[in-house]
Amino acid sequence: MEPRAAIHLLLHVAVPALLAWTLYRDRFWKAFMLMQLAWLIDLDHLLADPVYAPGRCSIGFHPLHTAPAIGVYTVLTLPRRTRIVGIGLLIHIGLDAIDCLLMHA
Repeated sequence: MEPRAAIHLLLHVAVPALLAWTLYRDRFWKAFMLMQLAWLIDLDHLLADPVYAPGRCSIGFHPLHTAPAIGVYTVLTLPRRTRIVGIGLLIHIGLDAIDCLLMHA
């Protein structure tokens, strides 16, 4: 695994952990695990052919990584009940977008 990909995966754990610790310290594990559930949107990669392409940008390609989906994730941050999940989804998308920029830099 190349260093960029390893760092990308590490950030998918570290950023939600840091945010959960900073904003939701009293319920850190619950907040952290809800944010980690955002990784489930990567199941849309199974719809692609090939499933894994190292140089492919997820943003705009996979259905759960498109603008309409990102709009839904943004709306999820508004109600208190879904806020942490919405934040986790937006973190995931943000990290994937940064990875796309690094891939094509």
